[in-house]
Amino acid sequence: MIPYGRQSISDEDIQAVVDTLKSDFLTQGPAVQAFEQALASYCNVPYAVAVNSATSALHIACLALDVKAGDRVWTSPISFVASANCALYCGAQVDFVDVEPDTGLMSVKALAAKLQQAATNNTLPKVLIPVHLAGHSCAMQQIATLCQPYGIRIIEDASHSVGGSYLQQKDGQQQKIGSCQFSDITVFSFHPVKIITTAEGGVALTKDLTLAARMQLLRSHGITRNPDDMTEVSHGPWYYQQVELGLNYRMTDLQAALGLSQLKKLDAFVAKRLEAVARYRSLLQNLPLDLPEECPAGQSAWHLYIIKLHDENRRLAVFEALRSAGIGVNVHYIPIHTQPYYQQLGFQWGDFPQAEAFYSRIISLPLYADLTAEQQQQVALALNLAIKDACKE
Repeated sequence: MIPYGRQSISDEDIQAVVDTLKSDFLTQGPAVQAFEQALASYCNVPYAVAVNSATSALHIACLALDVKAGDRVWTSPISFVASANCALYCGAQVDFVDVEPDTGLMSVKALAAKLQQAATNNTLPKVLIPVHLAGHSCAMQQIATLCQPYGIRIIEDASHSVGGSYLQQKDGQQQKIGSCQFSDITVFSFHPVKIITTAEGGVALTKDLTLAARMQLLRSHGITRNPDDMTEVSHGPWYYQQVELGLNYRMTDLQAALGLSQLKKLDAFVAKRLEAVARYRSLLQNLPLDLPEECPAGQSAWHLYIIKLHDENRRLAVFEALRSAGIGVNVHYIPIHTQPYYQQLGFQWGDFPQAEAFYSRIISLPLYADLTAEQQQQVALALNLAIKDACKE
């Protein structure tokens, strides 16, 4: 089976983990801090807070921005459920902004209209969470411009996008996704199918010292050992205080050691993905489907390669044929608002038609750094046969 995504682990990665296993630190130690510093430096942002998953990072990002009961958070319906769940964890209400039909990214036009209506109805969100689907950046500068007059805070769900970049319209310069040029906090994921991995893990990046300190506190039970943050004089070197209700979202040194080793190869991984994307364009150009476009807002990290079939009624047959041929395709994503839990909250099919239309035609083909040209030819041949057979039915 050729999976849709997989990790790329080298002997150097393995040795980094082994070295940590032989050290004095297995949970939180110097590797976590080193990984945070390396990520922050790569993204040209002052602060990085490493945690055990991107879901955890989204949760503490919402908490750091004081999302609570009675608040509203908007995100994209085309994402994994964590992009919306993080707000529900805080007791907030969730709503969605429809997507661009070609890319599945949050629609600037839909956002502008929804903000105008919400301002009239006094239902503006406290936080907006745009999702950088498949490694492509949303139009962040335009989104930030729309949100600024209303004081809406922004969390970039860039779980797919470490190693990508976006353009600044005023000067045409590219900034790394994660630099928080147009957001308060940016979140990355390091799940094994992502660009780089820490086995499980995530990070929240920010330019704001106060937000960084709050997220550091929240990831570790709300406990501080800093005398300046305590309510009374320290009892001694052993003393700590729980000053807030936090969580156990810490990343381990084992994970961080792997992440540090992987980070050294990040640009090379993205370059290999770009080569694979170019091969797909050549191999698939004559098939009855729409290929993913170049990221309009910058350089994609190409986490996923999402094709759109011309005939949505053939999707199931094509999908099943590819799986039977040993091609581990997937679908990213089922619109969040159609999930049973969210339907219990009042959402239903038809609420976000562009997202639903996008979902109805998409299949994610295999894409990862170690995918070979021969494997891609196998994918293309299987896809061609699957479409031909589906059209005979």
